[in-house]
Amino acid sequence: MTTDTAPAPPAGAARLGRRGVPVLAAGATFLAMLDATVANLAVPDLHADFPGTSLAGLTWVITLYAVPFAALLAPAGRLADLVGRRVMFQSGVGVFTLASLACALAPNVPVLLATRGLQGAAAAAMIPASLALLLHDTAPERRAGAVGLWSAAGAFAAAIGPSLGGVLVDAFGWRSLFVINLPFGAAMLLAGVRLPRAAGERGRLPDLAGTVLLGGGVGALALGVTQTREWGWADPGTLALLAAGPAMMAWAVLRSVRHPVPALEIGLWRNRRFAAANAASFLYGTALYSWLLVGVLFLTERWHYSVLKAGLASTPGAFTATAAALAMGRLTGRLGARPAVVGGALTMVAAGLWTCAGLPEEPRFLTFWLPVGLLVGVGMGALSTGTAGAAALSVSPLRFAGATGLNTTARQLGGALGIAALAALLPDAASHDDFTTVYLFCTLASAAAVAAGLWTGTREAAR
Repeated sequence: MTTDTAPAPPAGAARLGRRGVPVLAAGATFLAMLDATVANLAVPDLHADFPGTSLAGLTWVITLYAVPFAALLAPAGRLADLVGRRVMFQSGVGVFTLASLACALAPNVPVLLATRGLQGAAAAAMIPASLALLLHDTAPERRAGAVGLWSAAGAFAAAIGPSLGGVLVDAFGWRSLFVINLPFGAAMLLAGVRLPRAAGERGRLPDLAGTVLLGGGVGALALGVTQTREWGWADPGTLALLAAGPAMMAWAVLRSVRHPVPALEIGLWRNRRFAAANAASFLYGTALYSWLLVGVLFLTERWHYSVLKAGLASTPGAFTATAAALAMGRLTGRLGARPAVVGGALTMVAAGLWTCAGLPEEPRFLTFWLPVGLLVGVGMGALSTGTAGAAALSVSPLRFAGATGLNTTARQLGGALGIAALAALLPDAASHDDFTTVYLFCTLASAAAVAAGLWTGTREAAR
């Protein structure tokens, strides 16, 4: 089957496509990653509007975005390779924009939760399709730099999300978190109409049962790990999810070995660099999400910052993460992905050791928090670019979207594990030493990413 094909576009449209693709791809990953963290500080405001729902129940506004986002990344990447990157991109952006509107207008909590889940599913379509668009329309020698731009947008969005969310909620209320997506989504849809069309791979749709098993398995595992903070590790629901998730994924893998059009391309994992990139991405996600959350908790609980002030105090690292991602994108084209992955992970280790050794009891923003935040931002930006580049550029162009989906899935699952570890290590009345223990966990995860990064290879050429 060939889809997403058309006669060559007029010269003007092609010219617009070549110039607009980097902006559209970066915009898509920015929106998807922003909505993963922007609602973190909205729960108290939501509770004021919906007092009949518990605070714990309102945290599902965050969970029900994260779970379908993690669960559907790999199937969406596989589908984008098949039906065509432009079709998948436009579909994802369109559904994401409509879901954002529905979130903003939600009259009650059940509607808000349902539309947040739809928003997460659409984000899963946007991520692999956006990078595939970017890489397909970029000369091979410039692809590493393009990955840097794409990674910089995602890294900046994830880091800036909590502070931007705090500002918007404080000034305009929680509905503004979703309203801001609307003009950007509409602009990307209009510009996307003029993107160059591209053919998908000939063949049948991927194994439907395997796709459902894979998505359901990843979703069950992510949900189980995410909910350990509320339910506890020994809760029957937690245990059921943690058992069902790996079992469903194993079943999907077994089907993929035998099926002529598998949901999961097992062959990608035979590539050592691709496998190492996904291991590093998993460990990076483990360190990243736990670091971002523990920082806000420490500032509010130990230094007694307001939620808004804590969010703003966490912002500077977003700028160094963006700068590092862009710089590493240029260097990766000449040196390969390994220096970015190993160097970024070592930088995060250094920031972690600094924090573990000198985390102050009393507020010291300028002399401690700011320099550590700037340093860890450099590591995050470099790791984001290095892992994405190592995964995408170790496969053929026909597999860009699928490789990106798997790599981002690894990072999201690592993030769920990191949040669960934070919940296990940080009691309700956490002491200074408890926070130091969480930072030690982040440091160890970053050190493990160094080891994985050593296997990502040196010079990498897209085939």
